[in-house]
Amino acid sequence: MKLRLISKMTLSTSILLLLSMTLFAWINVETLRTLLIEEAVSLADKLGETIIKTTHYQMLEDDRKRVYEMISEVGTQKDIERIRLITKEGLTIFSTDKKEIGTYLDKTAEACNMCHRSDTTLVQASSMNRSRIFRTRDGKEVLGLAKAIYNEEKCYTAPCHFHPKGAKILGVLDIDLSLDNMQSQLAANRYKITLLTICMLGLLSLSMVFLIHEQINQPLKKLLTQTEKIAEGNLESAVEITSTDEIGELGTSFNGMTEKLKKAREELKDWGKNLEAKVEERTSELNKLQSQMVRSEKLASLGELVAGIAHEINNPLTGILVFTSLMSNDAKLHPALKSDLDTIIRETERCADIVRGLLEFSRESIPQKNRSSLNSIMDAALALVRHQSMFQNIDIVKNYHQAIPDVMIDHNQVEQVFVNMLLNAGHAMPEGGELTIGSGVTGDGGNAYVTIADTGYGIPEEIMSRIFDPFFTTKVNKGTGLGLSISYGIINNHGGTIEVQSTVGVGTTFTIMLPISPPEDSPPAAA
Repeated sequence: MKLRLISKMTLSTSILLLLSMTLFAWINVETLRTLLIEEAVSLADKLGETIIKTTHYQMLEDDRKRVYEMISEVGTQKDIERIRLITKEGLTIFSTDKKEIGTYLDKTAEACNMCHRSDTTLVQASSMNRSRIFRTRDGKEVLGLAKAIYNEEKCYTAPCHFHPKGAKILGVLDIDLSLDNMQSQLAANRYKITLLTICMLGLLSLSMVFLIHEQINQPLKKLLTQTEKIAEGNLESAVEITSTDEIGELGTSFNGMTEKLKKAREELKDWGKNLEAKVEERTSELNKLQSQMVRSEKLASLGELVAGIAHEINNPLTGILVFTSLMSNDAKLHPALKSDLDTIIRETERCADIVRGLLEFSRESIPQKNRSSLNSIMDAALALVRHQSMFQNIDIVKNYHQAIPDVMIDHNQVEQVFVNMLLNAGHAMPEGGELTIGSGVTGDGGNAYVTIADTGYGIPEEIMSRIFDPFFTTKVNKGTGLGLSISYGIINNHGGTIEVQSTVGVGTTFTIMLPISPPEDSPPAAA
């Protein structure tokens, strides 16, 4: 069956309208459902807070009977399915469903998994994260919300209570609310929205039919007779112009378009040969730039967090180290405890080293730039590491470009980067190998570079994107995983980049790029 243009356009337009209006109706219903759920969660949270505050003094007096009576009275209200008190060990000490009293909850149960979904128990969680929606055995949809009962000062100082001061949570108040009322409201609104959608769809469809017929169908019928010859021919055909009105102008434009199409077809053949290569090249550049931006943002955000944690940990570590050292040197110390205290001192010092690494990673410092030779800095870095035992079986090959110009850099920071790279290369070749160090200038003359290539294990493809992430390391019981992250931050603050190429079983090559002439209007970057 051949459909006419007006039928096709009306049908397609109606389908688009139907889909868009159906989507709009669905979004409205889902939005309403979300709002009703949030309102129910807020109601349950306020109800839980009211119960906890109302029974606070009875709990301080250990008047559990009165507490349970008050909760039972609240549980008789409409839409409240169940209220129960659960200890932090999972014991249900009271429930409006008497069958549950005295039973234990599994930590993987719905009422618990929002705080016990990992090995570390959450002490604080938002009301939405503490809520859950489930169905009862009889198929009724219910909203549950767990509210923690915290150990306040009045609780652990009360004479009748035995909760220790260090306990953060004494138990959980779990409230289940029926969602029948919400479902009724949703059903009523769903019916109204559906009816409105059908009416609007019919009105719009009739309007579209009329407009298409008057504005498109009739003018095209007049032009159709003149264009059928072109439709049956090729690009050499032309429309016969019989008028000077809009239809005539359309015919003239059609003839001009035919000539342009002939030229465009030839041009497209040429463009098609080179377009794919250009697209791939540009896509690769964009992906690389995006990866660098994501990594820089990640390091900056994590640096702020790490700085706070490191400062907080450093103070107690210093106290532990000082007092343990004093005890170790005390003549009154029993000899049998000497080795234990030495172990504490050693492990504390190791923790202090980790904290120093964290502070170094997060410290914001402006590079003190001076014109320096990359070759000289690399020689200084080699002098610091080449006498270590790991380099005894490693052959070091230098391929310096002697004409490489000096660059504006912080000598100490860049030397630290080179030392980190050399040590990583040494760790990658525990049984010996060849370490090749090169330098030079890029083809456009805008950047100087240093390459550090080893013949070690290589880096697997699946972890290549993570090697610059803080705390990521492949060394067992060695390092903190901050070396490459710190190096990346230093080079990034100098306006440079670090690139890596690696093949498992063959080796790894790191290329450090630094601008020779940084933009004069760019202020120094903070680490």
